Amino acid sequence: MTAHVISPPALHRWVTALWTAAGSSPREAELTADHLVDANLTGHDSHGVGMIPRYVNAWLAGELRLNEHVSVAKDAGTLLTLDGHRGMGQVVAHEAMTIAIDRAQRDGVCVLGLRHAHHIGRIGHWAEQAAAAGLVSVHFVNGVSKPWVAPHGGRQGRFNTNPFTVGIPVPGREPIVLDFATSAIAQGKVRVAFSKGETVAPGLLLDAAGEPTQEPGVMFPTGAAPAGALLPMGAHKGYALAMVCEVLGAALIGGDTGRDAHLTLRHAIVNNMLALVFDPARMAGAPMFGDEVAAFVDWVRSSPRRPGVDAILMPGDPERASRAARAKGIPVDGGTLAALDDAAARVGRERGVAVAAPSTLASP
Repeated sequence: MTAHVISPPALHRWVTALWTAAGSSPREAELTADHLVDANLTGHDSHGVGMIPRYVNAWLAGELRLNEHVSVAKDAGTLLTLDGHRGMGQVVAHEAMTIAIDRAQRDGVCVLGLRHAHHIGRIGHWAEQAAAAGLVSVHFVNGVSKPWVAPHGGRQGRFNTNPFTVGIPVPGREPIVLDFATSAIAQGKVRVAFSKGETVAPGLLLDAAGEPTQEPGVMFPTGAAPAGALLPMGAHKGYALAMVCEVLGAALIGGDTGRDAHLTLRHAIVNNMLALVFDPARMAGAPMFGDEVAAFVDWVRSSPRRPGVDAILMPGDPERASRAARAKGIPVDGGTLAALDDAAARVGRERGVAVAAPSTLASP
């Protein structure tokens, strides 16, 4: 399918204008655009502007609430639980991480629970926010929506893609940012492949009968047809980590797990997150920590490379390379662009205003 290219500033302005037209405050619209466009810049189109049609569906159904802010559910100083009230995830997660960062800088550590947030997007974004403040963060996240991922040995979905993320600042260097779904492939990447009319690699999907397939369409059946399922990454290991994310990221902080009794929303993705945010300088000490991490990174990179490998990469390097490569233009496939045009039209009809179609910004 034909890919179109939109400049990052133009795409950012369009996302901001769309949510402003929907009724978001200027700050909410800007934060949402910051996050979604940056996800595309980092190469994670699964968590970028392609999520907007689903967000619009959730908003129209009353499942995504604009202009909400976090409130305190429990406050024990370094232990803090916040509620996002199904507000725009890019806003409530930013607010929650800002509070956690402030407390970790004051007290050395903050154990943050954020529950009932609408989709908070690429979790690496929040690890980068903490790393920019010189703090380490560890994130366990679950998602309450359609159960996409089958347990190890299972044939049907029972939980979501449950990301696990770690951000580590390295003084004088780029941070180490580990960010991955515990499924073998992110659901959004299956959506991107489906939009492009492509298949996925073997070993990632099951069809509705529980048999292996490479066809992403099994995840998006029409009508009442049953859906397929994603497989966990690393077989039993990814499955076990997904369970930990579900229990710590949701049940521990009073959020909903992804079991059937909680699957009452049709369009929204509700995220719950446990984040451990702490100051590495208060442990071994900043110089010792930074020097040892840098020396270890250099040691790892010094490994002789296998044929065809240009460099030994650190976690976070692919995203930084993608930001550089996409700085002048973000590719958007034709299927996604058509869905974005439709989302703009639906917002315009609902609010009685004109919303530009993003296809007018694209060059082939």
